[in-house]
Amino acid sequence: MRPTLLNLMMAIGLAAAATSHAAGVTDQMIDTESSASGNVLSWGGTPQGQRFSPLNKINTANVSKLTPAWAFSFGGEKQRGQESQPVIYNGRMFITGSYSRLYALDAATGKKLWKYEHRLPEGIMPCCDVVNRGAALYDDLVIFATLDAQLVALKQDTGELAWKTKIDDYAAGYSATAAPIIANGLLLTGVSGGEFGVVGRVEARDPKTGKLVWTRPTVEGHMGYMWDKDGTKKENGVSGTTNQTWPGDLWKTGGAATWLGGTYDPKTGLAYFGTGNPAPWNSHLRKGDNLFSCSTVAIDVKTGKIVWHYQGTPNDSWDFDGANEFITFDQDGKRLGAKADRNGFFYVLDATTGKLQNAFPFVKKITWASGVDLKTGRPNFVPENRPGDPTGSADGKKGSEVFAAPGFLGGKNQMPMAYSPQTHLFYVPSNEWGMEIWNEPVAYKKGAAYLGAGFTIKPLNEDYIGALRAVDPKTGKIVWEVKDNAPLWGGVLTTGGNLVFWGTPEGYLKAADAKTGKVVWQFQTGSGVVAPPVTWQQNGEQYVAVASGWGGAVPLWGGEVAKRVNFLEQGGTMWVFKLPKN
Repeated sequence: MRPTLLNLMMAIGLAAAATSHAAGVTDQMIDTESSASGNVLSWGGTPQGQRFSPLNKINTANVSKLTPAWAFSFGGEKQRGQESQPVIYNGRMFITGSYSRLYALDAATGKKLWKYEHRLPEGIMPCCDVVNRGAALYDDLVIFATLDAQLVALKQDTGELAWKTKIDDYAAGYSATAAPIIANGLLLTGVSGGEFGVVGRVEARDPKTGKLVWTRPTVEGHMGYMWDKDGTKKENGVSGTTNQTWPGDLWKTGGAATWLGGTYDPKTGLAYFGTGNPAPWNSHLRKGDNLFSCSTVAIDVKTGKIVWHYQGTPNDSWDFDGANEFITFDQDGKRLGAKADRNGFFYVLDATTGKLQNAFPFVKKITWASGVDLKTGRPNFVPENRPGDPTGSADGKKGSEVFAAPGFLGGKNQMPMAYSPQTHLFYVPSNEWGMEIWNEPVAYKKGAAYLGAGFTIKPLNEDYIGALRAVDPKTGKIVWEVKDNAPLWGGVLTTGGNLVFWGTPEGYLKAADAKTGKVVWQFQTGSGVVAPPVTWQQNGEQYVAVASGWGGAVPLWGGEVAKRVNFLEQGGTMWVFKLPKN
């Protein structure tokens, strides 16, 4: 029987669709796929950032048999902190390493397919180690940011450079460490450099070309812009109202860096970015709330405009960056979002409107505020626990010193938490520490540190610093915790196998029962884990992976805590695990 023209057209169409699916990552795949498909397409697992996988071939009954499948060394002397989460598509793993490197590996065997090493200039100024947190996938490209504030897009198959563009001037203190995300066909990125008086912002680009679509500053008073299809730049409204919450010209170097990147919820059409500390740290210079620092900002990805914001720490004086990830989830028929803030409070907001639903501590000791007013959404400050104004001191050089908890490294920092729709719990890597902090006079100088404060981080307890905590967002109850002698600095993964995976600075990748917190498996990786694990399925087998390599902010800024963990060794290895076939 001869095929009809219609049959031939249908066959050609199906073949083209299959080729297209195999060749490139689409918006629909990013929005709807989870690792159950065999892929990990986004930082956070999905754009919402829940870090939940429904995979359950590895579960509480058999996880004790989990063994290494392969390990890959990032190589050379460029070790330092490895905070990267891999993305996995079509049997390939793409993992970034310290010093702005990217590797393509065979996800089943660990064989290196290609490597890209970005050439960094001498004058880069990363605040908190030479880390990179991962890449984004779109079409046939893999895209990542670099320490000298550039974006690089490479062909997934070959590592060939597709495009490269500059975000901003590294000599002015700008850098980039976050994994980009894809939202409604746009590549969204933030900026790092809040300790150097940069101006935070979110940028949207065409992921195929790198060309700008819109920019949205996260410091009040700065103009946003849009670009049309012809590349014409147009004004898109000022963020906030100039000088409404910032005095004088301080908004021009206001900080609020979006250094951890963002999340995106297709259900709301909003991208959620956390913003860092206002600059300088000396809050007495900048009377007012200093919007939009220490906040979550919700941006309409179609318009590039801020729809709502919620500020956790107005007029921040403790470096309580609000850059932590905002994870959306469903509860009681509502679309909500949650954030474990650096300031020690856990916030639950309406994901569409930003209205506060709940707020409670997720760490044991908070001194800067006595709580959060659920009606106004504002913290109840403890005035005597704000470091003093140096201009009021006898010598005019050092304000009164206070002991504050959490310390500026936060109740939670860069390490992303996870949410399970099965247990309805958030799994939060938390730290208990404090600091002695005081303010000093300071003036802005391009490219120089812009703090106006001195500090020393100190542990609060003899027996532990870190604790992985299962938190109920409805009640505020800590359901269970697993303590750790060192500060936790790596992210969390939870799965349909009733498991929670996380790493420790002592080098262990651990798994616990998601309902009880009982540790049911651990493996020594040889260096501290400061990265989030992932899981995926390939050829009928489930894999778990994590990057190992001690570093990040703790050994650089950790004061007495850094001394406690100075025995830890650096490293740079990608570890992958699976169950034995028998």
